[in-house]
Amino acid sequence: MTDRIEAAAAELRPLLQEFILWAPDNAPGSDPDLIGPVALWHRLEARKDVGLWKRGDLRSVLLERMPQVVEDPDAAADGMVQAVRAYLTFLSATGRLSPGSDPLPRLLAELDDVEDDFVDAMEDMISERDWDEEEDELDGDEEDESLGDFEPFADEIGALPTIRLRPDAELAAAAREVTLVRQARDLALWVGTGRKVGEQTLLSDDEVDEAVRTIGLPDAGNIWNLWNLAIDLEFLAPDGNDTVSVDSDTAAWPFDDDEDVLDVWMLGLHSIDYGDPELDDDDLTLALSGLTRALLVRVLLNGGSRSLTDLREELAEAVAEYDDLGPDAWSAAGDPLAPVVAWLTGYGMVTVEGDDVTLTPLGTEGLVHMLDDEDIEIDARPAIDAMTALDLLSFSADMSEEEADEEFAAWLALRDPAEAASELLKAAAEEESDALVRVQAASLVGSLGEAAVPAWLEALKEPSLRPYAATHLTQMEVEEAPEPTQADTHWLILDMWTISAGLGRPEFVSSLHDIGPAPTLVGLLDVIWKIPHPHLEELLEAIGDAHPDRQVGKAAKRALFKARSGR
Repeated sequence: MTDRIEAAAAELRPLLQEFILWAPDNAPGSDPDLIGPVALWHRLEARKDVGLWKRGDLRSVLLERMPQVVEDPDAAADGMVQAVRAYLTFLSATGRLSPGSDPLPRLLAELDDVEDDFVDAMEDMISERDWDEEEDELDGDEEDESLGDFEPFADEIGALPTIRLRPDAELAAAAREVTLVRQARDLALWVGTGRKVGEQTLLSDDEVDEAVRTIGLPDAGNIWNLWNLAIDLEFLAPDGNDTVSVDSDTAAWPFDDDEDVLDVWMLGLHSIDYGDPELDDDDLTLALSGLTRALLVRVLLNGGSRSLTDLREELAEAVAEYDDLGPDAWSAAGDPLAPVVAWLTGYGMVTVEGDDVTLTPLGTEGLVHMLDDEDIEIDARPAIDAMTALDLLSFSADMSEEEADEEFAAWLALRDPAEAASELLKAAAEEESDALVRVQAASLVGSLGEAAVPAWLEALKEPSLRPYAATHLTQMEVEEAPEPTQADTHWLILDMWTISAGLGRPEFVSSLHDIGPAPTLVGLLDVIWKIPHPHLEELLEAIGDAHPDRQVGKAAKRALFKARSGR
């Protein structure tokens, strides 16, 4: 899942950079920085096409997802709807609103309809936050450290070697086999539609017995954890004051679509807390709260596997340090790790062989996701054998040169150089708006020498790659290669400017000065507007705004007018 979020963010980054450049002149009252979460979760949960917007998408993203992910509800309440209005206008005005989208007026009308509900949701978050802060003040300046907190281990987690994640297809296949999800589905199907529940006990004793038999449980000991899991997974939901109903899609589990499967599994990820021991005494139960998370993080820090004997010894000490009642709770639980391991095994996160408990690929993915949620840094990437060319290019952007070279060498070792060149250039062609991916791909393929010639020749057919292909083929003196044209050179310059613009204003201005003095840049702007580069217009706008020389600014505005009018 983490790699899917990273891929979606990388896909959106160039488009959002364009919007940020577009907004000051076209939507001056909006804050373009607020659009990121909306665009990301629209891509992840509503539409695979970032430019396709339909009625209902706005309600789903703004009212259902944003209250879960917004970090600053004050800023969101003040400006997120306005930012979305500007973003949709930008998509429409620049031709990026995909065919099949609802017309802009209809989308904006829906945005008006949900605005009050969205602001109310943000204000509820603000009230909750203020209430929590008041409670924290009453409790004292220092928060008690929880047994299941990951933060005390942040430095150790950050120092771990790179963790390799399996591809979504493998993870989804594993998630389809998860016992607890299947049992939660069966429980929800047994509940059916419009089942009345009691005020004191949701189900009668007879209903509990019937549910246990239907699901095939050995006893009723886990029935309420499964009930809560079914709610977490959205298999089951209240539909009135005293009734609950199964969701209409529940019977289709396990779903065919890998993304849908992983989305469901992730919804129940925080159910791992249900693995904590439950004792007759509430105070003793509280003393063991967080035990499941405490076990997981220790297994991770030991390389993904650890003996239960060592875990029992270390966790018994941790429980005693965490709570004065810890030793009594540990003793009263009998084997405190038994329910922990049972739940984690049932949720597909660990396996147990002999005395060793080991994280599964699904468990590793989930734990990395939980750490991300808590802003704890961890070096996690796709496994080399599962890494696509686009994965390699995307992750390399955030690595040191030495580390990126090592990653490329490992990836290259699993394929023929000619095949690697073809994969890299095809990935770059798919990301036409991402200049950084294109430059990285060209650099890596360029290092492959003669083996890359067939891939370079094929890349001549792609407008975004032709300048790189022509340049490299000419340098290698390939006979049938065309000489780079002036248009090719101009494309390379526009790619360079696009990358520098993403680094900040000083870097962008520096890249403009690299072209030469103002007259040279003016001469270039008089012709470069003809290049059909995906970032041409926003770059010309940015040059007009950022360059200190007035003549350059005028030339940039003149070029922008010509580019927009096609003259």
